[in-house]
Amino acid sequence: MLREFLAVATRPGFLTPLPPVPFLAQAVKAFENWFQLAAEDAQVTALLLELLNNPGAQGRQVHDANIVATMRRHQISHLLTHNAADFRRFAPWITILPLMP
Repeated sequence: MLREFLAVATRPGFLTPLPPVPFLAQAVKAFENWFQLAAEDAQVTALLLELLNNPGAQGRQVHDANIVATMRRHQISHLLTHNAADFRRFAPWITILPLMP
């Protein structure tokens, strides 16, 4: 999941100006200390493959499906996200908490 944070935080146009890499590295290290991280494993892959079939995902949507598969594997039920619309297809499996109304 830290990879997803870095992918979003370094996406041009998402944050202006882009945060410096040393700042992001410090944030990632802090996250590792503050949070219990849900690891990807063979069970996550199996759940991901199920989600690719139903409800379906392709291209960039695979990243969202992988997040949901990881959540399901580790029995994490709620997702706080700025991109609630991207996760609506997964509503039968997770509770989506939008950062913005």
